[in-house]
Amino acid sequence: MVGRNALLLGFLHVILVIIQYAESSYPYPDGTGNRDLSIKASHILRSNGVAPINALAALTGRRSRIHHVTDYGADPTGRSDSTDALEQAIVDAFTSPVDGHLNEGVPNLGGSEVHLDGGTYMISRPLRLSDISGGNFMIHGGSLRASDDFSGNGHLIELRSSSSSPLYEYITLKELMLDSNFRGGGIAIINSIRTTVDNCYISHFTTAGISIQDGHETYIRNSFIGQHINIGGDDREKDFSGIGINITGNDNAVTDVVIFSASIGVMVQGQANMLTGIHCYNKATALGGTGIYIRAPGLTQTRVVNCYLDFTGIVAEDPVQLHVTGSFFLGNAFILLKSVKGVASGVNIVDNMFAGDHTGVPIVQLDQSNAPFKTVDQVVIERNNVRGMVLKSTVARGSLWKNGTTWTLDFSKVLLFPNLIPHVHYALRAGSASSFPRHILRSVSRNRVTVQTDVVVSATVHVSVDQTTVGGHI
Repeated sequence: MVGRNALLLGFLHVILVIIQYAESSYPYPDGTGNRDLSIKASHILRSNGVAPINALAALTGRRSRIHHVTDYGADPTGRSDSTDALEQAIVDAFTSPVDGHLNEGVPNLGGSEVHLDGGTYMISRPLRLSDISGGNFMIHGGSLRASDDFSGNGHLIELRSSSSSPLYEYITLKELMLDSNFRGGGIAIINSIRTTVDNCYISHFTTAGISIQDGHETYIRNSFIGQHINIGGDDREKDFSGIGINITGNDNAVTDVVIFSASIGVMVQGQANMLTGIHCYNKATALGGTGIYIRAPGLTQTRVVNCYLDFTGIVAEDPVQLHVTGSFFLGNAFILLKSVKGVASGVNIVDNMFAGDHTGVPIVQLDQSNAPFKTVDQVVIERNNVRGMVLKSTVARGSLWKNGTTWTLDFSKVLLFPNLIPHVHYALRAGSASSFPRHILRSVSRNRVTVQTDVVVSATVHVSVDQTTVGGHI
C-alpha cells in the first residue's frame, strides 16, 4: 500500500509540472505565455510532498469554484473581443455545485467567482448573468471596456433575467474598472436582492453609471463614478449628461461614493433608501446639474446623511418623510423643495453647513411653479449654520426695543413658507413704567408679528415663531 501511495504522489507531481508550464494567452513580464509559477505555489506543500489542490481536483472530478477568464481564452490586453470567453466563465460559475439555497428558489453557489486576473477586456455586448437562478457569486479583479460597436442601450454588466421573481441573490461586483466608452451604462441591477457593488470605478457612460430597478437591498459603497474623468473645473461640465446612480426601488444604500461628472449625481425613485457619505461634484447647479434628485413625491422616506454637495444641490419633489442632516453644501449649493401636488410632510433639514459667495442665495428654496404648497405638516428646518448664503428656517426668534404702543417684527426673510405662522410666543419687558401696561398679540400676517399696548411704554418685545404644524394646511 505504501508503494502504491508513493507511486500515486509521483504521478501527481508529473501532472503538476505539466499544468504549471501549460501555454496561456496572458503575457507576463518575462515575455512568455506561461503562467507564473507563483500562481500555483499556494497549492503546493513542498515540505511533505502533498499534491496541489488543482491536480487532486482534476483526478477526483471536483472542480474549483474560481473561474479565471484567461483560462477561457479572454484577452487581458483588451485588443480582441473577449465577450464569448467571459460569458462562458459566467455560465460555468452558475453550474457550480449547489450548497443549499438562499432565498426560496435561489441556489447557493458556494462563493463561486469569475476572476478577471487583473486584465482589461473588451466586450461587444452586455455581460448578463445566466438566466438560471443563483446566489453567493462574485465578479472581481479587473477592467471591462465597451467596444466601438457596443449597444448604446445596454450596460457592461447586467443582472437581468426574463423572470418576474428575483433570480439572483448575494451577487458581488468588486474591484472593477468599467469603461462604457460612451456606449451606454456601467452596471444594471434589475430585480435582484442583496447585491453589493464595492470599490468600483465607472466612467464614460451615457445613460447611468449604475442603474437599480426593483429588487431589494442593493448596497453600493467605496466607488467612483463619472461620465468624464476629471477632478473639477472641467470645461465640458455644461455638457455633462447621464445619471451617476439611478435608483428605482426600495431599501437600497449608497455609502462613501464620489460622483465626479454627470447631469444628476444620484436619482432616487423609491422609498426607504439611505444615502451616506456621498460627495457630488457632478455638475454645478448654475449649469443645470443636480447632486441628489429625490423623485418620489407623496412618499419619499429617504435619508441623506453626512454627504458633501459640492456646487450642486438636492431636489425633492413633494417630500414626505425626508431627512437631510450632517451634510456640507459648498458653492451656493442649496436644497429645493419642488411642489407637484403641494405636499410637504415629515421633512427634517437639520444640523447642516452651507457656504456660498455672499450673492444672496437661500439655503432652502421652494419651487411652486406647478402648484403652491397647501399641506405643510411636521416640516422642521432648523439648526443649520450658514456662511455667505441666506438662512432659511421654519423657526425664528427676534427682539425689538421701542418707546411706543406698537411693535412689529418681520420674519419674512428667514421663514421658508410665505404667510405661515401657526405658533407664536412673545414676552413684553417694560422699562420703568409706573403702571402695568396691558398688551395683546394684535396680528400675524405675511410672516410679521405685531404686539400692541394700551399705553405708551418703553419696552422690549421678544418673539418666537414656528411654522411647524401637525396635519396643517396653509
